[in-house]
Amino acid sequence: MALSSRSAVAIHALTMLARWDHSLTSAEIAESLASNPVLVRRILGSLRDAGLVWSTEGRNGGWSLARAPREITLYDAYTAVETGPILSRHAHPPSAECEVGRHIQALLEVEFQDAERAMRERLSRTTIAHMLKQVLAAEREFALRNRS
Repeated sequence: MALSSRSAVAIHALTMLARWDHSLTSAEIAESLASNPVLVRRILGSLRDAGLVWSTEGRNGGWSLARAPREITLYDAYTAVETGPILSRHAHPPSAECEVGRHIQALLEVEFQDAERAMRERLSRTTIAHMLKQVLAAEREFALRNRS
């Protein structure tokens, strides 16, 4: 698969931004991700280029959502940070001398396009608002289980 962790980082960052009613720095987001702020800034830059977040500089600067959480889908996040097909194709054409090699690319293309279409449709149904709702519900359950 060609899918990287950029999508997960982008969705995490967008959900964090939806959670708080103030801007967050890349360092604050990186802390939640247990990651490097430089990586987070790269992802946020791609999200900004896609019109999903915006930033302000200065003392109280940081990153904020550019649209309402209910208007941002997981597919929006995915397309902002990933390039190319979801599933990798042959790096070079297989042998035309082989019965499998002659036909496999065309057959795989149909299967891969169907799988990619299903993924697009699924990710388009879930919004950042929905992700935040699930996070908050999971946190309530966590708090109840960990009461002493």
